Amino acid sequence: MTAADITLTPLSEAEHRAELRKAVIASTVGTTIEWYDFLLYSVVTPLVFGKLFFPHSDPLIGVLEAFSIYFVGFIGRPIGAFIFGHFGDRMGRKAALIATLLITGLATFAVGFVPGYDSIGIWGAVLLTAVRMIQGIGVGGEWGGSVLFAMEWARTDKHRGFITSWPQFGGPAGLFLANMAVLLGSWIAGDQFFAWGWRIPFWLSIIMVGIGLYIRLGILETPIFRRIAAEERIERVPALEVLKRQPKQVFLSMFARSAEQGPAYIYLAFVFAYNNQVMHMSRDFVLTSLICAGLISFLTIPLAGAASDRWGRKRVYIIGSLLTGIYAFVYFAMLNTLVPALIVIAILVSFIPHDIMYGPQAALIAEGFTPRLRYSGCSIGYQLASLTAGGPAPLIATALFAAYHSSAAIAGYIAVMAVVSIVATALMNDYTGQDISEENA
Repeated sequence: MTAADITLTPLSEAEHRAELRKAVIASTVGTTIEWYDFLLYSVVTPLVFGKLFFPHSDPLIGVLEAFSIYFVGFIGRPIGAFIFGHFGDRMGRKAALIATLLITGLATFAVGFVPGYDSIGIWGAVLLTAVRMIQGIGVGGEWGGSVLFAMEWARTDKHRGFITSWPQFGGPAGLFLANMAVLLGSWIAGDQFFAWGWRIPFWLSIIMVGIGLYIRLGILETPIFRRIAAEERIERVPALEVLKRQPKQVFLSMFARSAEQGPAYIYLAFVFAYNNQVMHMSRDFVLTSLICAGLISFLTIPLAGAASDRWGRKRVYIIGSLLTGIYAFVYFAMLNTLVPALIVIAILVSFIPHDIMYGPQAALIAEGFTPRLRYSGCSIGYQLASLTAGGPAPLIATALFAAYHSSAAIAGYIAVMAVVSIVATALMNDYTGQDISEENA
């Protein structure tokens, strides 16, 4: 891309506000769709995939095997971060976002057609693994572009935490829709949910992809990238360059996410396995509780983003990490009472400490990278946590429960992740309210 390909015609204030609204909507809707695709697997894995693809295993071992395939998607996410971070910094945020939406959506649609063990034996699990890897690669490139689209259209530095919290809003919105879709499949299929009803939510993703594609095709490239391209300052290999120039920011971003990502997947995925082993509540009871928890996150995430604009990213994030480490013990204590009301409260509250981190997280991470390396830097740092926190968390939680038959070990594991996040965040720079549009930011 050369200066001849880029127009830098100044927009009026009204035009800029209109483009900012479109960018935030496109980021939020697109992120919602892609998290629906990715988190749907999180919900269905402990409910269906253990029995469907590993029918001859002990139920707990079958879930562990299914979570192993689930982990493959997290391996794909850093790969996607490198691939689409490279193209996002070289070809633009918009092109990368359209590609990630198509890849993730079509891979999710394909999951609905994968035959079970009874039809093609172990090849069903092999196909599911391949599709899950493709899905993870798509999601790995999505987050950085969505955040940058919102952040780089913001004209003021005073509200970046709030503005970038809206793409983060796509996480609970996607989880909400995924749980609703599973409930819909359960309602339509009834007793046949295990046979074919679980496929319905995956098939529905193709409709959502069409909506997201329509929205993203209608937005303009961000002003910051257009300026970098016009000035011919695009880096040749940005993904490698950011590791050479800003390795500290990349790895601190990865470790800072430990308390946000790891516990989240325990609370939304492992909870179904824990329910099957300990609580013995109905599937729909847990699903409905998670849906209500997602509704609370609709408020807490943007509020946390706005709070970080006022009190600073690091301060708000560290408070969320501390609360996460403490609440883990309260969470399992309430589940272990087997009292339905207390179980509901435990699930409803579980994502509030997470949201206190998740709201300002996008700004905290992305602000630390120089503009010409920003897509690569924030994507790689963000998605590497998939290998250290989010991906292994349900596996480790399941293994700990199988070994100790106690939730205390799982709560201790969450507390360790909280300590890691607190230390990493304390070592990061805080750019709250500062100008980050130039190379020396």
